[in-house]
Amino acid sequence: MLVVIALCLATVPLAGGSLMRLADLRLRRPGLALGAIGLQVLIVTVAPGGLLGGMHEVLHVASYALLGAFGWENRRVKGVPVVLAGGAMNVAAILANGGVMPADPAVADVAAVQARPDEFANSVPVAEAHLGFLGDVLATPASLPLHNVYSPGDLVIVLGLLIVVHAACHRQKAASSRARPTASS
Repeated sequence: MLVVIALCLATVPLAGGSLMRLADLRLRRPGLALGAIGLQVLIVTVAPGGLLGGMHEVLHVASYALLGAFGWENRRVKGVPVVLAGGAMNVAAILANGGVMPADPAVADVAAVQARPDEFANSVPVAEAHLGFLGDVLATPASLPLHNVYSPGDLVIVLGLLIVVHAACHRQKAASSRARPTASS
């Protein structure tokens, strides 16, 4: 996702926007998003082998709940409802499959994504997954750098992030967008 966010940011100057305007974007309750990211890092990177005794799936779902709460707090920001819709698609697939995102086994093979049996993976190949069409059904091939699997929800999230970034970076300041009165003779 970091690469996708970088690409979204790179499109701003190409479209005539200013990345400096991102500093004016006021998001509510950023601690919710930071907590969600922290949980993801904990379960996927720091303790993938089960530091918390089988709590990985619960913490995975909790991280999405925190992200959902953050999105809800910021739902009036242009593009955030689209991000929320993509997140809801992912959560539906995750909840329907016991706390993990189901990956189509053939798609996981294309991307060479394999979960280790002794470690938690947020996306695992699942034959006959519930709501499998919402799971990781898209892939970038293993021959490409940063190969991975993606869900339709991920694509909707990226679209929403693109909208958020471009809306923020193309917004004119209220004072400069008002017509200035002209002096009459």
